[in-house]
Amino acid sequence: MGSTQFGNFHDFCRDSTLPICNLLSDNHSQSGPWDGSDNCQLRGISLSNGKRLGNLGSILLCAIAILTSLYLLYRSERKRAAVGRREMQVFLLGYIVISICEIFTVGDFPLNSTVRIAFTAIHIGFIIATTWILMLNAIVGYQLLDDGTPLSLAMLVVSAAILLVGTGYIALDTGLHWTGYWDSSYELPRNRHIALYVLYQLAPLVFLVAYFVLEAILVIKILGETRPMLYLASAAILFAAGQVFNYVVSKYICDGTSGKIDGALFETLFTLLAVVMNWVFWSSITEDDWPTVPPNQFP
Repeated sequence: MGSTQFGNFHDFCRDSTLPICNLLSDNHSQSGPWDGSDNCQLRGISLSNGKRLGNLGSILLCAIAILTSLYLLYRSERKRAAVGRREMQVFLLGYIVISICEIFTVGDFPLNSTVRIAFTAIHIGFIIATTWILMLNAIVGYQLLDDGTPLSLAMLVVSAAILLVGTGYIALDTGLHWTGYWDSSYELPRNRHIALYVLYQLAPLVFLVAYFVLEAILVIKILGETRPMLYLASAAILFAAGQVFNYVVSKYICDGTSGKIDGALFETLFTLLAVVMNWVFWSSITEDDWPTVPPNQFP
């Protein structure tokens, strides 16, 4: 794969603000070998001693995301008869951790490099773990196993923890050079890291697609309803829009604002809206008037 773009982060980090870029930069920030005269550098606002605070908008939106998720946790707790209530709460807790980490990874706080690497590793680990949890939430809807039981929650949490720890270790080893195994990811011109490319870019996408497909089958074929699909489709569109802003439009926003903001702000916003719409979708299919899915009934 030496001549392919698979596993390469150089262009992504040049055009976007991504947590993984903190690991592949020599100074462990969003600035790195991908910076040049032809790309916009996010400058943010000036602080004392020549330091700067980047992506203030993303930081504020992350704070709003945390408060919103806490409210959704409370609302979920009140739906005591809802299928997958505990599993949805675990997903929301994962999203809260992601939002906290994003403040310090994408928000570009003036941090010690080791602290930023730690936040980045947790951030990336929780992205794959939380999308995995979301996919398992879809499987819970089929009621192959009683939801909310210690066994169900243990399977969900333990499997997610394995992904979290494994991905987090690779990220920490990359940034802190414990073994030196991943040092080749610092090499130009590609900044290639196959493991994190799969775990950070591809696996979460696979989990999300699986989630939407499983939920669509559940709603249309088993519940026989269309209204919840509007909420599910809205969540998918909002999430996709956020990715487009972050990966495609970001450099143009950065150029147009002279480095004050970039697509990361809109990615944070649209992801928050997608999470809210996904919760609305889950709430709509757990209403008392929906028919229950008989155990072991497959579509």
